[in-house]
Amino acid sequence: MNCHRNQIWKQPAPSWGENMDGRLVLDLLDISRTMRSLYEGRGSQKRVLIVLSETGTITQRELTARLGIQPGSASEVIAKLESAGLVERTASEEDRRTANISLTEAGLRQAENALEQRKRRHEEMFSILSEEEKERLLALLEKINSDWDRRYQAVCEHHGHRHHDHQGHHHEHYEHFGHQGGERGCNHDCEHCEHPCGRGQGRQG
Repeated sequence: MNCHRNQIWKQPAPSWGENMDGRLVLDLLDISRTMRSLYEGRGSQKRVLIVLSETGTITQRELTARLGIQPGSASEVIAKLESAGLVERTASEEDRRTANISLTEAGLRQAENALEQRKRRHEEMFSILSEEEKERLLALLEKINSDWDRRYQAVCEHHGHRHHDHQGHHHEHYEHFGHQGGERGCNHDCEHCEHPCGRGQGRQG
């Protein structure tokens, strides 16, 4: 997976790798691209099933908000899952303008399989580290996250990035690693951006 740097960043800015800070940034960018390639988009069928397994029955409007996608896209993926017998829609008694969405037994089984696959993938991703190394890495990442949330709050809001609560939870509205064509408000020009998000790496080199 580290081929990203060679294939995408063919000619990185000369100063990026000249010091420790630059090397850290490059490695974090490599990791973020690898993780995006490993995860489904925000509106994938698998992710819808996982969200429903975690929430239970919710309205289509609430599900759309949790996925962070457009209502039309949500309707399309829900219709496909319904046709496949994995979810069912029922009229909402509280709000007639929307419907309740829930998993069928077959949908629950698929969601459980997807969660198990995710668990195995997470274990594989960090299998090279010992438990002690994982603890140290987690502490350092949480320290960085906490600082960056304060330091770059306005930038994150501009790009539509999610925020962390530093207890292992992430707000669903801007789900990470989604393949939705870039961050909200981002022009993909990381080369000339003061705070490059990594989505515009194709413009580099």
